[in-house]
Amino acid sequence: MITKDTIIAEVLDQYPETAELFFAIGMHCLGCPSARGESIEQACAVHGADVDALLEKINAKIAK
Repeated sequence: MITKDTIIAEVLDQYPETAELFFAIGMHCLGCPSARGESIEQACAVHGADVDALLEKINAKIAK
């Protein structure tokens, strides 16, 4: 299960199909150094996104 503390790079490395979910909330810099080291919670705070809603979508997508 992906949590608020999971690093974005870890999610994308294991589940590249989740990139579209990050793009959908305005996270277009997934390859930049900051994204490689940020947690999902940190990135959502910077982008003004609802972390819980994103986590729900990510976990639903990877459960398929």
